[in-house]
Amino acid sequence: MERVGEHPIPAGPLAVRWRAYELAEQRAGVTTRARVVLENAGSAPWRSRGREGVQLAYHWLDPLGNPIVWDGTRSAFPEVVRPGETVELESSLTAPRPPGRYRLAFDLVEEFRFWFQELGSAMLDVVVDVRPRIDERRLAVRVHGSPDPELEEALAAQEEPLVTESATAVAHLVSGALPAPDWSRLVLDAHAEGYAAVGGAIEAESRADRRRFAAWAPGGGRNPRFGKPLLLPSLIDGAEPGTHDGLPAASATDGLFEGRAVVRLRSRSGRPSE
Repeated sequence: MERVGEHPIPAGPLAVRWRAYELAEQRAGVTTRARVVLENAGSAPWRSRGREGVQLAYHWLDPLGNPIVWDGTRSAFPEVVRPGETVELESSLTAPRPPGRYRLAFDLVEEFRFWFQELGSAMLDVVVDVRPRIDERRLAVRVHGSPDPELEEALAAQEEPLVTESATAVAHLVSGALPAPDWSRLVLDAHAEGYAAVGGAIEAESRADRRRFAAWAPGGGRNPRFGKPLLLPSLIDGAEPGTHDGLPAASATDGLFEGRAVVRLRSRSGRPSE
């Protein structure tokens, strides 16, 4: 574990002395476990009462100290921590998006009342380099349905060439779904930024499909809170898609609707008829 140097301790009932910490490698959008050793340097005990009472929490700040993610996940103390006692606590830690250099600031909070920093305690402030979610930009495509020469041409014309081996992400298309040339680049950008699932916009040819897929029409921008399944998704970590309206689909949890990554859907696509 990394030891924490000396820092100011305020006089009073509620004060914390940070002793040590341990972090896993941080990748954008990924949740890991952190370990923090801290001492009750005040004169009053710390008690966690379910989701209330004293809790360990954190903020992600930019290098200038501006908040990027405020109010991170809470971690309760399993037992009362009395004055002078030192404890080790695990914290669930989700790295911010996009990758880059951040400051991770741990603090204690008396829930619904105040942060210990407001009472004069120092935060545990650590500089962290958050890495891209994927190590390499290697996108493969799995085509669901019969062979489609027009789709093969569209895939061969991608700005970032596709791979057949050692992929870090796999996109799921159907026959008759023709991605625009910049589709692979935009999908890989989103994965590197920290999203496990990426779905693009659907530019449907037929009037019926335009009505059916109106929510996925191009021009919607980028939306991490899309609220609908991601269609024709690209997935990492070996995830497999489900289906929605005959198309491969994924939950939008930990996902991004990338409205600029357009896939044209021919009226006679390879999806099952309904």
